[in-house]
Amino acid sequence: MTQRGVFITLEGPDGSGKSTQAGLLAERLESEGYPVTRTFEPGGTSIGKRLREIILDNKSTGMCGVAEFLLYAADRAQDVHEVIEPALEAGRIVVAERFVDSSIAYQGYGLGMDIDEVKQVNRIATRGLVPDLTLLLDIDPAIGVRRATDCHEADRIEQRELDFHVSVREAYLMMAAAEPERFTIIETGGRCVLEVHEEIYTAVTKLLETRAWED
Repeated sequence: MTQRGVFITLEGPDGSGKSTQAGLLAERLESEGYPVTRTFEPGGTSIGKRLREIILDNKSTGMCGVAEFLLYAADRAQDVHEVIEPALEAGRIVVAERFVDSSIAYQGYGLGMDIDEVKQVNRIATRGLVPDLTLLLDIDPAIGVRRATDCHEADRIEQRELDFHVSVREAYLMMAAAEPERFTIIETGGRCVLEVHEEIYTAVTKLLETRAWED
């Protein structure tokens, strides 16, 4: 029987470096001989790409918080069905940028939705899937948003007031404090990319050792 894979998520406020670090982590794991599948939200599937356009497009300014939340949940459900769960069943390491914690932070706390309802819908969308390790890349929200929009026009989420992004960060830190066995907090502000990567890889290596991973 194939050993079930490992599910690793990278979370954090906008501009914390999730995409860069997910790429570096996946490349290093692959260089070490591990089978890796990388995905991201929103947009990790062909259906998800279409949902991403709707969610992030600045033309969607009239979208209410509930609609936004449900679109994210739909994207996540497709990602679990099409990418994440098949990879885990095949014994692969899944490296994902964002998962349920993002909806709790952004739509739950950021937009003031009922947290229990956010969790309940996501249990349906993900079939109860929980990451083995969540790497929380932490950064001051003002710095993060500025960094995220340096090279592109701010999307619909990035354009929100700073108070929104502060609430998102506080939510992440609260979740990490509540689940220290799953979360590892990694400060990214003012640090070089490779230094952050080494800290991430150390945390991932510890997880793989506890799982007695076999190449």
